[in-house]
Amino acid sequence: MSALPSIRLGISSCLLGEEVRYDGGHKRDPFLVQTLGPMVEWVPVCPEVEVGLGTPREAIRLVRDPKDPAEVRLMTGKTGVDLTKQMRGYARTRVRALAREGLSGYILKKDSPSCGMARVKVWRDQGMPERNGRGLFAAELLRQYPNMPVEEEGRLHDPRLRENFIDRVFMYRRLRALLSSRWTIGDLIRFHTAHKLALMAHSPQGYREIGRLVGEAKGVPRAELMRRYEDELMSAMAKPATRARHTNTLQHAVGHFKQTLDQASRQELASVIEDYRHALVPLIVPLTLIRHHARRLNVSYLLGQRYLDPELKELMLRNHV
Repeated sequence: MSALPSIRLGISSCLLGEEVRYDGGHKRDPFLVQTLGPMVEWVPVCPEVEVGLGTPREAIRLVRDPKDPAEVRLMTGKTGVDLTKQMRGYARTRVRALAREGLSGYILKKDSPSCGMARVKVWRDQGMPERNGRGLFAAELLRQYPNMPVEEEGRLHDPRLRENFIDRVFMYRRLRALLSSRWTIGDLIRFHTAHKLALMAHSPQGYREIGRLVGEAKGVPRAELMRRYEDELMSAMAKPATRARHTNTLQHAVGHFKQTLDQASRQELASVIEDYRHALVPLIVPLTLIRHHARRLNVSYLLGQRYLDPELKELMLRNHV
């Protein structure tokens, strides 16, 4: 398989240790800087600094508009200056410009009135704030790039969510590499075939539905096919893989040895998969054993599966999950 471009991720600048917070400080995240950082290229963005608010600055917050409860404004906390129009205009332009950066994902600062993805505090004239808001920059990012993997740094402290984000980043990067080329239906079929087991581990239902779409590909207009395939693939990948689904996928892969593998080897595989199911060994153990037999017996379908042969950086990052 041909080499892909470097992994480029957008990120809230403060998470890299840049002193851009309202108080002149930062929110450096050790995992992002020390573990993920050496394997990716960061594209740092601080909406509040870039929109011209400076550092240090007056703190800002989301405020429910008393005249229109459906509307949320971005206001300075003490002086009550309304920055909504300014931030929204900046966000539209800045997010559109990110298309030139070739991003495979984005990591946002949680709880931020500009970058928070969910549960950001929204204040009212009276009473306690509600945690039902979304930062204005984050909202525009998600609107323009609904399929790009986006997470908050706080959620990435959960190993399961971190693994899912890594899976989605690599899948999205490979998909965008395909769709940005002069691809054919045959290219799409080969791409889909190579990712069947990975998709099965995330969403068996998505695996079946996307398979039907690919089967009907020749009868679907090209632009619609591209849109639907990306929407459905990334929606399926957003469902975190579970130990049970991984076990089912491993057993499905072993089925390709039914006529070729000796009984002792089949029993060994079944035992290793059962150990994985009971959390006695990591996923890499059954994956490695299945890949070994696939190479030894030259099972072409399995040899072409990304699930069994991830990229080196993907494998290295999995070791930190």
